[in-house]
Amino acid sequence: MRQRCAISSVSSRPRLALGCLLVSVAILTVGCRPRALAGGGDVLAAVSPDPNATATATPFLPDGVQAVTTLTPLPSATVTREPAASAGLWVSPAVPAALMKAASGWGLPAASSRETAGLRLHPLAPDAEPTSPQSLVIYALIAAFPTASDGTTFAAVDSAWAGSGPPLVMAESTRQALTALWGEAGPGAVRTVPSEALTDSLWQDRAAWGIIPFDELNPRLKVLSVEEQSPLHKDFDLGAYPLKLAFALDGDPDPSALELPPTNRDPEKMTVLAMTGVTALVRATAFKMEQNGVLYPAQDIGPWLREADVTHISNEVSFAEDCPPPDPNTGMMVFCSNPAYLALLKDIGTDVLELTGNHLIDYGARPFLYTLDLYRQNGIPYYAGGADAAEAQQALTLEDHGNKLAFLGCNPAGPSGDWATDTTPGSAFCGDYQWIKDSLATLRAQGYVTVATLQYNEYYQSPPSETQARDFGRLAEAGATIVSGSQAHYPQTFAFQGDSFIHYGLGNLFFDQMDIPVPGTRREFVDRYVIYDGKVLSVELLTAMLEDWSRPRPMTPEERAIFLQEIFSASGW
Repeated sequence: MRQRCAISSVSSRPRLALGCLLVSVAILTVGCRPRALAGGGDVLAAVSPDPNATATATPFLPDGVQAVTTLTPLPSATVTREPAASAGLWVSPAVPAALMKAASGWGLPAASSRETAGLRLHPLAPDAEPTSPQSLVIYALIAAFPTASDGTTFAAVDSAWAGSGPPLVMAESTRQALTALWGEAGPGAVRTVPSEALTDSLWQDRAAWGIIPFDELNPRLKVLSVEEQSPLHKDFDLGAYPLKLAFALDGDPDPSALELPPTNRDPEKMTVLAMTGVTALVRATAFKMEQNGVLYPAQDIGPWLREADVTHISNEVSFAEDCPPPDPNTGMMVFCSNPAYLALLKDIGTDVLELTGNHLIDYGARPFLYTLDLYRQNGIPYYAGGADAAEAQQALTLEDHGNKLAFLGCNPAGPSGDWATDTTPGSAFCGDYQWIKDSLATLRAQGYVTVATLQYNEYYQSPPSETQARDFGRLAEAGATIVSGSQAHYPQTFAFQGDSFIHYGLGNLFFDQMDIPVPGTRREFVDRYVIYDGKVLSVELLTAMLEDWSRPRPMTPEERAIFLQEIFSASGW
């Protein structure tokens, strides 16, 4: 609040008269001054007619006037100066949170204004001369997670900014940044909310779009591509992407010694994890592999799996050296796979192999132990199964692009002969879930992104059963960042619990159910998680349709829209 200065005055006529007298005397005295001598100062003395006389201490005064020994100098002109720049830092209100945090670590005092600051952190106009240091901030166009649309054009974004399109929701700092980039928004085009309220606001208004810095994303938001470019993708073309803005640090003293993050989307901090559903290289799928080549099932979706930094496969069947030739018409439910089929898993870049499947011991313990040896020899780590219960319950941990991931899984569905014991191999038995909950809590506290997978009871329906929802929720509560159902032949719904993402079942990946035993088993999910700087930023849902009993292909846009809307609706959204 601005403070007013109080000015008090005292009126007194005697004082006023004396004041006038003193001013008169001062004027008279000054009027008697001679000019300054050359090379000398002001002389307060009368000039003597005697050239040899010196100036007297008491000048000539008219009768009745007393000499004034102390003179009040005449007022001089007032000069107004701009405050000198200080070593303080001014941070533009357009600066996003991550840059604000970086600036706070410099320990510089805050300047009161841009004009008085020694250093300034601010958005750089698109046509401004480059300065150093700079930080390039990538923004994402977003909607609520249960959105079927995948992207738009920049013309549509520009129209929305002008006020002719979906309402735009964003934090105030983002609005100011985009104003520096695009000019003022149209009337009513932008609704600003606190950053922490942005996600809920978009869920409440499903027709709205939002814009957010890339590093502030969370899984409850869906990233929409702009001009077919998404910052979630590894082939992201920065030059073709319009939602970006450089922030500059300039001023005096030299700012080059201060550390400014070069960008909020550093590919060296980003891990892509692809999670998949059921793989069973048997029956008609195996028969097609024999006809068309071992790599045939991945012909259309292989790029999705190879592109990921970490690709997860749940292979439910053991390899056996004496496995009989595949029969597409068999009604038997006892399975094994030809060891040559391992080439498919290697070709798609399998990095993590899940062993919760309930057909792993169909041909006994020996093929399963042989399968474990194959995985080890080919450098494919596995979890949730092993030579005994201790190995089966061991977490698989890895690090990629600076992100720490941990995988744990178990099988509550059985059959009991599939479960590992202290002396026999098999899948990890969930039991009362206490061991897996304890492990999840420990790993989460150690900074791991934790992935828990379950081979649950099979339900040919989208929503989970009551017990399934309860048990998946237990793992989320215990510390699982991601809870994923590996059992489902029929794709199931999603849930958010705290900061955990739950997918109750992804459907098949490589298995021969062409709408058998119920329609809908051809439809598949591959969940693509983007992990950045230690946290899950986004879940991208890739959708496929099984062809030729063996080969999933990407869904058409029409198929995908219908599928997503159905699953979102079944999720209660």
